[in-house]
Amino acid sequence: MFPIHDDTQRMHGRPYLNYGMIAANVIVFLWQISVDSSCIISCQNEQLFYQYGSVPDVIINDPARGIPTIFTSMFMHGGIAHIFGNMIFLFVFGDNIEDRYGRVKYILLYLGWGIAAALLHSAIAVSAGEGNIPAVGASGAISGVLGAYLVMYPRANIFTIIAAFFITTVRIPVLIYIPFWFGMQVLFGLLGQFGPFGGGEGVAYFAHIGGFIAGAATGLAWRALPDSIKYKGAVSAGSGVAAKPGWNPMMRKARPRIEDVSPVAAPEVIEGPDYYEIIAEVRGVSDASDISASYEAGSRQVRIVAHGSKKYELLARLPDTAVNPVVKYIQYLNGIARVRLAK
Repeated sequence: MFPIHDDTQRMHGRPYLNYGMIAANVIVFLWQISVDSSCIISCQNEQLFYQYGSVPDVIINDPARGIPTIFTSMFMHGGIAHIFGNMIFLFVFGDNIEDRYGRVKYILLYLGWGIAAALLHSAIAVSAGEGNIPAVGASGAISGVLGAYLVMYPRANIFTIIAAFFITTVRIPVLIYIPFWFGMQVLFGLLGQFGPFGGGEGVAYFAHIGGFIAGAATGLAWRALPDSIKYKGAVSAGSGVAAKPGWNPMMRKARPRIEDVSPVAAPEVIEGPDYYEIIAEVRGVSDASDISASYEAGSRQVRIVAHGSKKYELLARLPDTAVNPVVKYIQYLNGIARVRLAK
């Protein structure tokens, strides 16, 4: 069950940081192949993992030496299937988390989720007597991305490939997709499914659980913060203090909330031989089910209501020749709603 893409629209352009993190993982994996050609399928060089992977015993008993390996292990993978699966999830879900938090906060949170994942996995592995087995992979940090995504975009849908006796694509609500995925991690984790390497004989399920919990907790904490803190600009209004010249990566412009983004253009009305069609820019909704439309005969206007993260209305006036048209259907794609009315 592999995700292809989601239907959540970004508000701030291309997610270059997310692309960069995917590229970094791929580059490190190519380096692994240059050191150990078996990594094309499944890495056999244990020394490579003991040197750069996160060994639970070392992390718990010698943090000064173990903590740095958490960061190196986050960019290593056990084989082609391991990195492919991780990068698909990062590609599908990471862009919207970068879009919501901004690049600086996103990279800091991503690394923080990876640390939380490694610490929980290490504690469980040591208690289970398997603290000498190194763990590698971006799965823990990406699990944090999934936890934050579930909290931030609960109305989203995930377009997914399902391969069983046949191959098909389905659209699964995120409130089903991610909790099902997390439930599987808990189930296999409790069954004690540990193995030597992330892409080989076993999976560090408690790393997934730790990263997911950290990501979801971060999302909940973010939503609880006052807007004045979440969306504060680089320079406080009315402070009278001018910003110093030069670019500072920690001083970002305010990132507006998705629910505060309103349409930038008036709806367009197109008249056909037996229909009217209204084209309107609608933001902050997941799909056509979040949009309703009704015709008001007195004013000859069509009232379009978006029931997304923030409810708002649009009005489109039909020609004076319109006589009680009936709304036939509403379509929504990439931020554009199309409302078709029969004459």
